[in-house]
Amino acid sequence: MNGTSNESAPAAGATRLLVVDDNADAADTLADLLRVLGYDVRCAADGASAMASLDSFVPQLALLDIGLPGEDGYAVARRMRDDPRMAQAKLVALSGYGADANRSKTLGAHFDAHLVKPVSVDELIGLLEKMLG
Repeated sequence: MNGTSNESAPAAGATRLLVVDDNADAADTLADLLRVLGYDVRCAADGASAMASLDSFVPQLALLDIGLPGEDGYAVARRMRDDPRMAQAKLVALSGYGADANRSKTLGAHFDAHLVKPVSVDELIGLLEKMLG
């Protein structure tokens, strides 16, 4: 799922991003875009694989789909927040729902931001620049 066969080597010191989405096409497309922008990107299809990936790849920012199989993105965010390796990481929710109630729920689950699918490239780039400096 991480598309290792088509990954180009990230720039030395590139910012590490984790994309967590059970839709492989969506995850790979987003990861490819982020790689073109110079980020070091890995993908995970569910919460368990996202947490397991932290053993070898600790991201500076994770983009989490909310509608994941098994535990949802809210639960994954809480687990990541409880993991000391993720203490400095930013968490961004990706959701098809953008109502105020949905945004409040993501903030309550300790996400740093909420993006509504489909997210525009400009909005994504702006958020990444704001959150990662």
